[in-house]
Amino acid sequence: MSIVVTGSTGHLGRLVIESLLTSAVPAAGIVAVARDPEKAAPLAALGVEVRIADYDSPATLADAFRAGDRVLFISSSSVDGRRVRQHTAVIDAARAAGVAQLAYTGVLGGPDADFDLAADHKETERLILESGLPYTFLRNGWYTENYTGNLAPVLEHDAVVAAAGEGRVASAPRADYAAATAAVLTGEGHLDKAYELSGDTAWSFAEYAAELSRQTGRTIVYNNVPAETMVGILVGAGVPEPMAPVLVDVDKAIERGRLAVATGDLARLSGRPTTPLAESIAEALKS
Repeated sequence: MSIVVTGSTGHLGRLVIESLLTSAVPAAGIVAVARDPEKAAPLAALGVEVRIADYDSPATLADAFRAGDRVLFISSSSVDGRRVRQHTAVIDAARAAGVAQLAYTGVLGGPDADFDLAADHKETERLILESGLPYTFLRNGWYTENYTGNLAPVLEHDAVVAAAGEGRVASAPRADYAAATAAVLTGEGHLDKAYELSGDTAWSFAEYAAELSRQTGRTIVYNNVPAETMVGILVGAGVPEPMAPVLVDVDKAIERGRLAVATGDLARLSGRPTTPLAESIAEALKS
């Protein structure tokens, strides 16, 4: 039996593998599934087995999994209509192999999530349930890095810009999600369960701007803008046109309180409190 991590060269996948290794899982017991052998080379250098497969090529997935594997299925980042087809290929391959666990990274709220980004995740959960595979649904909230990962425009204009009104976000950094995911993949009692994963404390964009101001010594404001204005800002910043409305729709979901839910599941699984926003900001400013 191996622990298999798909999307292993992405931000979350790499952190999950690091968490597994620090959890005393031997490298020989970890499999990294990746599209690009070159990007996976650093993982191979750690002694992790690399299997090359692509969500868009179902034939390559036939050799990605083995009977008894515990599989972390990291969702595709595609937003061009391919995602459900890609996910179906992964589910079919996992079922054919007879994996022991399929842990899927969905979205906070699961079937109750009412924003556009959630639609493919809800369909994927339905397909997994229909497959009969032993599953764990890891319904991830928003990553703090979605905001702190690119502070340059904020610092250039001394403004946090969003279309989220007074909504709040119970975010946590990817490393927190990775630690919880590693616990699910190595522990017992997680089969056929769904976890709503989010930060311990929800923050508002005004609070985010205030914390940036405190740590930088500058006056950084929060500008709440109409949805159509935000779409234009994102496209102007280089976000692909099909993706910009999807992201702004998330802002409106935040305004409705959909990503403010703090269940405590993330902290319980990881065994530690989630990382405070101020700490994430400090780390981002250092880098």
